[in-house]
Formats: sequence, structure tokens, C-alpha cells
Amino acid sequence: MNHRDYVLAAINHRQTDRIPYTLGFEGGTDTELDAYYGSPEWRKKVHPYLCCAGGIDTVGEKKIDDKYGVDIFGSLWRTDQLPWHLEKPALPEPDLGLIKWPTIDQFPLRCQIDFARAGQFSFINIGWGLFEQTWRIRGFENMLVDTILNEDFYGALLDRLARLWIELVESCKDVPVDAIMFGDDWGDQRGVIIGPERWRKFLKPLWAKVFEAVRAQGKYAICHCCGSVAEIMPDIIEIGLDVFESVQPEPAGMNPFELKRKYGDKITFWGCLGSQSDIPFGTPESIKRRVGELCGTMGKNGGYILAPAKSLQPGTPVANSAAVVEALATQNIT
Repeated sequence: MNHRDYVLAAINHRQTDRIPYTLGFEGGTDTELDAYYGSPEWRKKVHPYLCCAGGIDTVGEKKIDDKYGVDIFGSLWRTDQLPWHLEKPALPEPDLGLIKWPTIDQFPLRCQIDFARAGQFSFINIGWGLFEQTWRIRGFENMLVDTILNEDFYGALLDRLARLWIELVESCKDVPVDAIMFGDDWGDQRGVIIGPERWRKFLKPLWAKVFEAVRAQGKYAICHCCGSVAEIMPDIIEIGLDVFESVQPEPAGMNPFELKRKYGDKITFWGCLGSQSDIPFGTPESIKRRVGELCGTMGKNGGYILAPAKSLQPGTPVANSAAVVEALATQNIT
């Protein structure tokens, strides 16, 4: 079996002798490991089971100057510091007639398929999903108000976005990848941001159509989502999502072992190693122990791709970063 075979086995809920995994790095955590190990040779331990073959930029920011940029929908952002700040939403009022909608040709597919890496599971990334785009267009507070006081408008805004997203999926139909990955943060630490009932009313039927368009191409549907979505996990499964990525264990109801017990035969979980707990605040020994627990329980009968819930973050103790590398390498001997 090559690396792609292991990922396919996981998604199709077949038991394998090791668990496929991913590991990302942010803010120089990888170069810190170079110094820790005394060379970059450690990188050879990290096996690329999955690779992003390209994507579609759904932000389309154009810089105005060193401080400001405008996204593809017309919202003005201050971008010279993190987090970015929305200065002026594209739709300050709940009126779709005030926005100039971008056309599909303004979302070019940038894809570089390296056929020498054909042994990896590959995907196209279409980030910033339907829910996230509504608050980018309206502003976060306005969006929350819309879900209650301007329901017809909010539903129409989402419907227009979903039709565009389906067009984006259609533009990928001839790309020889295994999956299309989306990102839409529906949850915060406490639960679904707009509540489960409004999520079911506004977002569930539209994401069902997007995932259906992906599956019609013979590809798998993957979605990244932060926060707590335990209340809507049955709905997420119902609308045809194949792989749920991030699976932060810290938010309410997101204990990965409980999720596995309830839904592990119906969906594949990708993540589960705590980036707000295990990695920054654990010890190297506790991290390795947790990875072993995840592999043994989450990986039973397939349905699991091992990863930190987030890429290794700046400020992570370097010994803990090394423990993650060592734990993944030990659990996945090739």
C-alpha cells in the first residue's frame, strides 16, 4: 500500500496496520526543529500522506496600499496587522442590489499536479465557505442580526453564494484529484455560532447541494470546521460529508473518542490532537501517550486521519513539537 491507499482505506472505514497523518508548521516552528535536531534531516520522518494540489482563492484580495485591501466581493479590510479587521463590509445594508457579484472567471483554479507524487491522496482547496463569506460581506454583527431579523435576505444571500460555490466545484471536474476540501467555521468553543436550528435552516440544504456536486465528480468531500459542532454532527453526516477536519477536542461536546463511538462508522475524522491543550501545555511523554490513544481508538476500523487540530503554532515548546514528530513517525513506521 502507498500513502494514498492508506488514506482511501481510512475514508472507506477499513482497518490498516498504521494510521495516515498530516503535520503542518506555522511561524517558524519547523526551523526551530532544525535547530533542535541539529539539521533538517528530521523532516524525512514526516511522510506526506495527503497533498494539496492547488485551490481556488475565494477572497481575491487586491491591495490598495500598505494598510488596506479590497476582497472580491467589495469589502474593505485593514491587513497590516493580525487579525485582519473589516473596515467596511461590501453590504452595509441588507440589500442584495447593492453588491456587484463576481463572475466565475474571477476565481481562477490554480492547480499544480506533481505526477511524481501520485502516491499521495490529493485534493483541491476551496477555502472561506458559505457562512464565513456572509460575515465577510455583511460584517459579523450584521450577519448575526440577519439570521434573526432579515431571514429572507440572509437566505437569498446564502443561496446566491451556494450557486457560485457549485460553479467553483464544476470548474474542478477535469482535475485528477481525489477530493475537494472546503473550510467553513460553523462553531465556537461553546457550540454552533448561529445555533443548530438556524444552521439547519440556512446552511444545511445548501452545503448538501455543494457536497452533492463534489460526489457527482467521483470525488470525496472534505470540510474544515473549527469549534463545537457536536449538536449538528448527525446533520453533517446526512448531507454527505466524507471527511470532517480539525476536530478540536477542547470545545464543548467535541471529545474525539465520544465522536468516534457515536459516528465513527459514518464519517472520517481528521485531526483530534489538541492544539489548545495537548501540544502547548502537555509534556513530550503525555503527547506521545495521547497520540497512541488516538491511533488505538480513533483508528479502529478506519475512519481516522491523525493530525494536530491546527498546524504547530508559534510559541509551542520545541520539545513538544519534536514529540509530535516522533509520535507520528513511531506510530506510522514505513
